[in-house]
Amino acid sequence: MKIEYESLDGLDYLIRYPNDYQKGGKYPVILFLHGAGSRGNNMEQIRENPFLTITDRYTRFPFLTVAPQCSSDTWFDLFESLKDLVSEIVKRTDTDEKRIYLMGASMGGYAAWQLAMSMPDLFAAIVPICGGGMYWNAARLVNVPVWAFHGKRDPVVFVEESEKMVTAVNRCGGNARLTVYPEKEHDSWTDTYQNWEVFEWMLSKENTNTHKLADDHHDSRRYG
Repeated sequence: MKIEYESLDGLDYLIRYPNDYQKGGKYPVILFLHGAGSRGNNMEQIRENPFLTITDRYTRFPFLTVAPQCSSDTWFDLFESLKDLVSEIVKRTDTDEKRIYLMGASMGGYAAWQLAMSMPDLFAAIVPICGGGMYWNAARLVNVPVWAFHGKRDPVVFVEESEKMVTAVNRCGGNARLTVYPEKEHDSWTDTYQNWEVFEWMLSKENTNTHKLADDHHDSRRYG
């Protein structure tokens, strides 16, 4: 697969093109957010991340993959740059705007939840892995399909973090599911990346969110 490296406002990112990529075509996009172990200023760390190395093995991986590198302590330190990158993805002429997907693991799982809640109108579906988020704001995801993954024995990010988010989305009338690996600890990403059903599920979702956003927390007397 063809790989290119680019930068936007100091945020370095990798672009991997599908094998059948043709100029003038429109392709589904996965924005992938890595965990704390791939932080730094060396894009080879991203190239060697399990998400890239595992999905490289698929005979046909139809997604345009965009994978930035966190050069700071957390993704939240670079959050505005992440939002700018999403806007850049939307503007690409080879992006299928109805099929932009978001996947993140661990630290990237937290960022995926938050980025989706910040820009819910742009994502067709999200896959947060061993992450968590501000479940009180889950109504923002009422029209964004979610498939979350977590290890039951995770000692780093407790499985309750994913459970709270998925429960909150569904309580608001959303469409969220959670797969818990009973014997897994923190590495719940390897099995997820190796499961082609996850990517088929993504491809089955198209963005219908634009006119149906929800936010129920504008009363300062109740919510501060």
